[in-house]
Amino acid sequence: MRPSTLHALQHAAELTRAGRFVEAMATAEPVILAADPDESQEIAQWLTEHADDFVRKPEGR
Repeated sequence: MRPSTLHALQHAAELTRAGRFVEAMATAEPVILAADPDESQEIAQWLTEHADDFVRKPEGR
């Protein structure tokens, strides 16, 4: 996954935790839609592994 994609997903998680859902979607949607099939698979895996990041701050951050 490109670093910019990872950053966008992490930022979307931060925005979601802050209750800023529209901004979170506006941040994540473009990178998800622009991803090629390989990166899409990586994004799906990351979202599965980090679902809790969208409701509480991840440990170590």
